Amino acid sequence: MTPAELTGRARSHIVALAGATGSVHHHVVTPFQGLKRAAAVAGFELEAVSSFRDFDRQLLIWNRKFNGEMPLYDATGLKLDTLRLSPGERVTAILLWSALPGASRHHWGTDLDLIDAGTAPGRQAALVAAEFAPGGPFAALSAWLAEHAAHFGFFRPFRGKRSGVQPEPWHYSFAPVAEIARRQLTCQTLAAALEDAPLAGKSVVLSQLEELHARYVAAIDWP
Repeated sequence: MTPAELTGRARSHIVALAGATGSVHHHVVTPFQGLKRAAAVAGFELEAVSSFRDFDRQLLIWNRKFNGEMPLYDATGLKLDTLRLSPGERVTAILLWSALPGASRHHWGTDLDLIDAGTAPGRQAALVAAEFAPGGPFAALSAWLAEHAAHFGFFRPFRGKRSGVQPEPWHYSFAPVAEIARRQLTCQTLAAALEDAPLAGKSVVLSQLEELHARYVAAIDWP
């Protein structure tokens, strides 16, 4: 991928999913369709509620969280009082659950947030761990994906082992393309993408970018 594609500032690698609202990397279409068909046979209505997300959208999410316009949560899911946190504490809290603009795996079109839309028609998924735990509405899908997703090239990059990101049982990544992108997205490429961006907390982020890149971009939970 080009630096612009890696950091969500271009979408030349992205195509729309037929019959769905999301968009993915052009090499992800066929594997995802295969996964979706297999899930349907097993009784699941697999839906990607989040797929490609561009730099500007990630920037909006980041700035709203930093400025207290969207809630921040600690590692246990407890809501934080954003305006009482220092800029550094806000950056740390955001990164538990959201990526830096330019550093989101969703920029690559390889990563999707998956639910079973047939479990509760019309229900808005909160994408919290309890929904995928035993007794949750997506527990059966979670168990099925754990067994079958790898056959189609998908894995969970955030399982709470190596990465600084909290466990996300809904987040699946297409390994053959995502791993190439992960290696290509260097700290220097990320810094260049952020250079002129109106990023809230920018001075804090740039002062520790190498550490943030190592913990939240380079480090993942391997398949």
